[in-house]
Amino acid sequence: MEMPKMTERDRLADLETRQRKLTEDLETARRALRGKYAAMVNDVPIETLTEREFRELLMQAIRVGGSAALTALKKLPPVT
Repeated sequence: MEMPKMTERDRLADLETRQRKLTEDLETARRALRGKYAAMVNDVPIETLTEREFRELLMQAIRVGGSAALTALKKLPPVT
């Protein structure tokens, strides 16, 4: 038995439903990854930074990309 052909309206509704599901899945994956990264902060002595410094550090590292940020930071002299 052959399935009836979907109308354009049905096809559009189906695609919109799938798009919503993918958007939800994407947000769930983002939250999980961000939660994993946030948990790493517990192991880092960030209390020497102000909240503003910490936020700015992260935003700039994300802006330029992780590899570029690490390369630039590793070139700095060690703190004495």
